Amino acid sequence: MLNRRALLSATAATGVAALLPACATTGSPPATAGGDKVARLTALYDRVFQRTLDRSPELATSLGLDTGERASAKTRLSPATVAEELETVSQQREALRDLRAIGRGGLTGLDAVNYDTLEYVWDQRVTAAPRFDYGSRGQPYPYVLSQLTGAYQQVPDFLDSQHRIDTAADADAYLLRVEAFARQMREETERAREDAGRGVIPPDFAIDKALIQMRQLRDTPTPDTTLVASLVRRTREKSLSGNWASRAGRIVDGSVKPALAAQIALLEGWRPRAVHTAGVARLPDGAAYYAFGAQVHTTTDYDGDAIHRLGLEQVAQISSRMDAILRAQGMTQGSVGVRTASISERTGQVYPNTDAGKARLLADLNTQIQTLAPRLPELFGTLPRAAVEVRRVPPAIEAGAPGGYYQSPTLDGSRPGAYYINLRDTAEWPKFTLPTLTYHEANPGHHLQVTLQLEAQGLPLLRRITGFGAYSEGWALYSEQLADEIGMYQGDPFGQVGYLQSLLFRATRLVVDSGLHSKNWSREQAIRYMVDTLGDQESSVTTEVERYCVWPGQASSYKIGHTKWVELRDRARTRMGARFDIRRFHDTTLLAGGMPLQVLERRVDDWVAGRPV
Repeated sequence: MLNRRALLSATAATGVAALLPACATTGSPPATAGGDKVARLTALYDRVFQRTLDRSPELATSLGLDTGERASAKTRLSPATVAEELETVSQQREALRDLRAIGRGGLTGLDAVNYDTLEYVWDQRVTAAPRFDYGSRGQPYPYVLSQLTGAYQQVPDFLDSQHRIDTAADADAYLLRVEAFARQMREETERAREDAGRGVIPPDFAIDKALIQMRQLRDTPTPDTTLVASLVRRTREKSLSGNWASRAGRIVDGSVKPALAAQIALLEGWRPRAVHTAGVARLPDGAAYYAFGAQVHTTTDYDGDAIHRLGLEQVAQISSRMDAILRAQGMTQGSVGVRTASISERTGQVYPNTDAGKARLLADLNTQIQTLAPRLPELFGTLPRAAVEVRRVPPAIEAGAPGGYYQSPTLDGSRPGAYYINLRDTAEWPKFTLPTLTYHEANPGHHLQVTLQLEAQGLPLLRRITGFGAYSEGWALYSEQLADEIGMYQGDPFGQVGYLQSLLFRATRLVVDSGLHSKNWSREQAIRYMVDTLGDQESSVTTEVERYCVWPGQASSYKIGHTKWVELRDRARTRMGARFDIRRFHDTTLLAGGMPLQVLERRVDDWVAGRPV
């Protein structure tokens, strides 16, 4: 299931790359370097992309390609079986063999980037899948069902926000997908039950949070569920006559809620024997599992010790910068975290926790996007065509959802990009923190990077839909720094503290992620460290820590990626001197699409040296 940032901004294994099947041209003879080789690779990438769409109707919808010959995709959801995952891995193994049969020799510039990126993706999953035979095969997501994983958590939002309804046929297709949603949950229940037999069940607090969300969906009156209400609202908007409410309601009551009840019963059965241990070291081959997760998400070979050490160093550095600004404002008492938290208590810093207050917050964020727009040409030679808007995380999933996430636009521009903000409690978003969030999620952050990748000319479609967390999340943090460097916080010291707190937050993630999974930290120890260091509300921090527990390694991608982006830019500027052009640097690194950090480093070095890029 592709939702939220998973399309491009998560790791290659969480997003589209996890779905990539292979072409059927195994055994191809080696080719000589040159046009023939590039043509054969291009044909390979195109065939893989088409087969990806064949296997992932969700992807077709996300990209706006579920029309014409692919209209049937709109009626389906992907199977959620182990057999389906293993078949995907098998096909990726064939794709990797085909790629290497053609070979890399003689490739330069974007052709080399394409090759290196896809080889990295396929090799990583093919290598990991046989070793870790639970959760998502070959991907670092150990639990089929948790507060962040499972169709129950993803499909209603996907159908509401991405399944377009313009005709009665679209509405009928929606109903078929609601039925498929129930089938997905049944398949997940079987997989989760099998994993539990191997001792793989989420920690007790993750089960509790998942049960809250599942029961909320179960107990919502059928007409009020997102599944029914979304269909009724949108068919009414399009003046599509029909008994849509009753048809959807029958499926929800007859199929969806029984499948959901089975998942609830499964988790309730787990709960008495669930452990409170937060990290994955307790799972089969758990220490290696975390190393695998860190490698996938950071695209580096950093181990737990290296991640922990880097985090502690950066926490100290960033805290020192914040301390200087706070002291200049006369705030000298208490830790940096305590002083930063006290900014939230100042009059006017928190929006009312009401519908009107939340609407005002969303409107102000959209205004911030418009304010930055005139400055973007100073930094980028190419800007995205698709617009971006701010939306609220659906209330039905906000209890376990992250604080914010990005959803890409369609390829044809029919749906704009959007960044979602979790408004379960406006106190979690004091005003001094919000500009930085906007720069991270919208422009010049996720929206600009993801949309440029989708719109890039000359980039194979397969590459346009392949993403890496360290590249994308690192870019988003680097974008926050860009905003500071062009003076967006000038005259706003608390806004700059908010920016530095964002960096500090990601640095603490390095410490906590590695602490949980490689140093036996407890959930409570991780929460306390983050509260003390950041001064954030415990409710917000708790959601974050519980996320790290079920997504091992993902939290480390942000700051490791940011560190590499800054290092590469500064190194290029030093080596090029007067030849350095910030707009060309950004175009060179963005228009080639997402890639592992090691491939990004080679591309920047080639650009600096004047080699083809």
